[in-house]
Amino acid sequence: MNTTKISVLSKVLLIVSAVLLLVSIFVPIWRIELDAPQYPEGLKLLIYSNTLGGNVEIINGLNHYIGMKTLHANEFIEFTILPFIIGLFALLSLVVALIAERRFVFILFTLFVCFGIIAMIDFWRWEYNYGHNLNPNAAIIVPGMAYQPPLIGFKQLLNFGAYSIPDAGGWLFIVSGMLMLFATIKEYISKNKNRNSIKAMSSLLMISLFLSCTSELPDPIQLNKDHCDYCKMTISNGHFASALKTNKGRSYKFDDMTCMINYIKQHEEIQAAKFYVHDFVADNQLIEADHAFFIHGDAISSPMGGNIAAFVTSESAQPYLKKFNAKTITWSALLQ
Repeated sequence: MNTTKISVLSKVLLIVSAVLLLVSIFVPIWRIELDAPQYPEGLKLLIYSNTLGGNVEIINGLNHYIGMKTLHANEFIEFTILPFIIGLFALLSLVVALIAERRFVFILFTLFVCFGIIAMIDFWRWEYNYGHNLNPNAAIIVPGMAYQPPLIGFKQLLNFGAYSIPDAGGWLFIVSGMLMLFATIKEYISKNKNRNSIKAMSSLLMISLFLSCTSELPDPIQLNKDHCDYCKMTISNGHFASALKTNKGRSYKFDDMTCMINYIKQHEEIQAAKFYVHDFVADNQLIEADHAFFIHGDAISSPMGGNIAAFVTSESAQPYLKKFNAKTITWSALLQ
């Protein structure tokens, strides 16, 4: 038996990876969404492997007023070569599956990761140049203001909220890379049959899955600087503030849990991914609301009269139940 040959499972993973890469050429890879009061339906810039789509002309018109260069697909060399690079990786995945040599799986995955890193650096460079190299004779000039969109996530640009997220092609690209990773781990384990290697690579796989499936915490609350998105008061108390993070990565901050609850009830269009509250016994430390323990009582005296305190555990809340003559309450009850 040839111990350098890859398994049937790894071959299948590489073939599926190749198919996903080919499909990603024909659908949007990335999107930048712009939300503003004057555009309630929002604007979107779709980035394909070979062109731009979405509301390009409207965005170019807005960019003209603030001095940004207009966007034209023929000015980007990336749109000329990117489809061929993606197609090349699809072809290499098929070739490696056919050759079935373990070392080529490792080489393929390494090259793919390097390409992904270079592509993101190039994307950041493009965003930086367009956001900073402004026309000094523009109609609207805000001293010190730059308009670089976020690489990924949310960023406020004047009255526009900018979201930068992968589109269908980008997710296909990511899944393709994950399949290559799984094949690489599988073959590494097969090559190194000792228990420590298997344990180490299994841990790597679990960490990769965890990082790919979890969202980051919201932006930290800066006391005495940030303002509540509901009541507009300055957030100054590090024991009662709260925050939510949307599915698109935007963070909203509040000086009281009641403000956060009222805000989401008034803005049903917001799709919250996670809710966070301050741990009462800590100082400016956010915890997930779904796992927190809450008490309610008039003597708690929070900034906007919500009079709710959150704790990491029920044990840490017990002394304050007696101190404030408070009652317990669940997160689901607070949201009703």
